[in-house]
Amino acid sequence: MSEPAGEDPASAATPTPDYTSSYNPNDPYASVRETTEGPIYTVTGQDWGDVLGGEGVNTERIVVNMGPQHPSTHGVLRLVLEIDGETVSQARTVIGYLHTGIEKNLEYRNWVQGTTFVTRMDYLSPMFNETAYCLGVEKLLGITEDVPVRASVIRVLMMELQRIGSHLVTLATTGLELGALSMMLYGMRERELILDILEMVTGLRMNHAYIRPGGLAQDLAPGTEEKVREFCEIMPKRIQEYDDLLSANPIWEARTRDVAYLDLTGCMAYGVTGPVLRATGYPWDLRKTMPYCGYESYEFEVPTQHSADAYGRYLVRLDEMRESVKIIEQTLEKLRPGPIMVADKKIAWPAQLALGADGLGNSLGHIREIMGSSMEALIHHFKLVTEGIRVPAGQVYVAVESPRGELGYHVVSDGGTRPYRVHVRDPSFVNLQSVPAMCEGGLIADVIAAVSSIDPVMGGVDR
Repeated sequence: MSEPAGEDPASAATPTPDYTSSYNPNDPYASVRETTEGPIYTVTGQDWGDVLGGEGVNTERIVVNMGPQHPSTHGVLRLVLEIDGETVSQARTVIGYLHTGIEKNLEYRNWVQGTTFVTRMDYLSPMFNETAYCLGVEKLLGITEDVPVRASVIRVLMMELQRIGSHLVTLATTGLELGALSMMLYGMRERELILDILEMVTGLRMNHAYIRPGGLAQDLAPGTEEKVREFCEIMPKRIQEYDDLLSANPIWEARTRDVAYLDLTGCMAYGVTGPVLRATGYPWDLRKTMPYCGYESYEFEVPTQHSADAYGRYLVRLDEMRESVKIIEQTLEKLRPGPIMVADKKIAWPAQLALGADGLGNSLGHIREIMGSSMEALIHHFKLVTEGIRVPAGQVYVAVESPRGELGYHVVSDGGTRPYRVHVRDPSFVNLQSVPAMCEGGLIADVIAAVSSIDPVMGGVDR
């Protein structure tokens, strides 16, 4: 029996489903809702047929959420994207999902305890927050020049180790998101070497509270210098491996070249700093332009690129790791025996940490020495520990060059033993403003590369 003329046998056998018959305009997960700007279409999974059957869908926008629990948003960042097909027509950042109230909490703890809070902001490089905060307190105290040289050198050593560790996480997660799984494995492998050193020195892998106003909590542990030298021998070869793996990789180049473009004018308009700014060719690095902790005595270059895209930011971070290794090697040459805390006993923590027979500090012998020396010394020790140091009234702004850009601390004192106000200029918070400029007009897949090239840490954003 012949088929009727003009009819496809396959289509006759399997009729097209009528999606519109099951369309429910009241379904919150697959519906159209009217707004002042027109209808909004919400789509999830199986309801594409419903939406495609809707009138005017091809000329209207679709709004989707990326995050706040999305592996490619580098934390609890929420992106509200308005898309036209695969193209992003509007991008908005929504923050606040990790709010900890650290700035407010600082007002209820003494100046030394403040380091325990600030170290939790940028959890990939906490030493930078500790250093910036302590530099501000020391400036208010007027003891900036009194901080021992050994303490400043160790601060630089710790910061540069964490700069490498932070950039390793950036390369690792970017590689994972763009399909280079090997980079994820290699980046985390080398970061473990850094965390081992930090744990050896501070006792912790993160949230160290190691840098204190006036110096450090304690000196380097025995064997630290040898461990750091081993790291400096290994790391240059490993960085070259990353370079060989990614820089000329056609897939990596396709996903990062001319993606998330933001030129120097855009960076100036948004206040963007760090590798994003230096990828435009502008060599702004606070370690060079406004030195602190003795950085003026170290020899290193400020890496720049001129592509102003995600690929350029990757190259800047790669070269910054190389320069950080050079700085770390110089710190080992500058380390000399000496104190790690200011001599003023009204500021310096007097504990002289030592282990007792139970493995805990302070040792009973040291406690007996404090209590037996003089009642006045015991009272002073008690007041310094319980009340804290008194910082003269005033306000200062101090900034350091973190792995993400300018990390600034506005510290205000009313003359008491607690901060009156501490406000942080976190580079992740400022740099995230550039997301719309980088993403609008590009593909939705390039949003991943854009956010990763900014390298935000939400602990600093939602402080």
